[in-house]
Amino acid sequence: MKKRIFIILLLLFANCTSDEQGYQPTELPIEIPEVFSTYLIPPVIPADNPQTVEGVALGRKLFFDKILSADGTQSCASCHSPQNAFAENLPTSIGVDGISGTRNAMPLFNLAWNYGDRFNWDGSALSLERQAEEPVENPIELHSDWNNVVNRLQNHPEYPELFQLAFNTSTITKELTTKALAQFERTLISANSKFDRYTLGQASLTPQELNGLDIFLREDKGDCFHCHGNPNNPLWTNNDFHNNGLDATFTDLGLGAVTGDPNDNGKFRSPSLRNLAYTAPYMHDGRFATLDEVIDHYSEGLQNSPTIDPLMKQIAQGGVQLTAQEKADLKAFLLTLSDPSFLNNLDFQN
Repeated sequence: MKKRIFIILLLLFANCTSDEQGYQPTELPIEIPEVFSTYLIPPVIPADNPQTVEGVALGRKLFFDKILSADGTQSCASCHSPQNAFAENLPTSIGVDGISGTRNAMPLFNLAWNYGDRFNWDGSALSLERQAEEPVENPIELHSDWNNVVNRLQNHPEYPELFQLAFNTSTITKELTTKALAQFERTLISANSKFDRYTLGQASLTPQELNGLDIFLREDKGDCFHCHGNPNNPLWTNNDFHNNGLDATFTDLGLGAVTGDPNDNGKFRSPSLRNLAYTAPYMHDGRFATLDEVIDHYSEGLQNSPTIDPLMKQIAQGGVQLTAQEKADLKAFLLTLSDPSFLNNLDFQN
């Protein structure tokens, strides 16, 4: 598959070099799933980085290529595996030098619908293109240097031609590299869960799953929907930042370290609840190994602090106090948001 795409791109390159003045990369509009087009406004695509067939193909090759790391041992996919919904099954990622980081690798899907355009757990990246810059030089991640990476790509037997096809220039830059990565990442769309099919009238939920949905939506029960969406917000996140009561004191300030505002201390971006079946462990530091532990936290494990989110209404009682049966029902509903077809989509593989 990969070889065939490369041959096609080479043929396109041969054609374009014979008519360089007229060559334009092939537009590739985002394929919007029916459940998104029904409930969501259109995705965010930067005017200076439109989606193209050639740009997405280049971004996919770069995403899986260890050439971006200092010693050629890791790629973006090392911490964002397709089989984990582009997350990782470790609490925190381990970089090329064997050093463990402090954050859990966030899953990657439906990124084009992050309307606030703030990425990472702490919102430190103000676009998907900028997000792609940071891991390359981070000393506890790929620990490389963009000048070295660009030189390697420029002297590679394939990449100059692929950049020519994607961006009409064979002069490779950091900016074009991150643009290609962002184009690929915007194609990572997950919208074929059991609950999606239920929404479209194509599947049924069990009584337990329906009761779990009720608990999810009720303010006197789970009260989850404020931060994690609802059937009318099928992203299952508001992509906003909250202190959800993990700690009474903070070792990681989260958004507060980015804004410098102490009122933001302990706030992290709400992750989507899609694909929870594949994205354990959970929370920004991967502290919870199972979904049961997450539900227990919101039920009776909340910790108070000066920036606790007002939506944690039952903080005085330590949580929403669900029964064992309510916890089981809520978990059953949450698992209907997982999309196995996303893991096996050949367009997202190396």
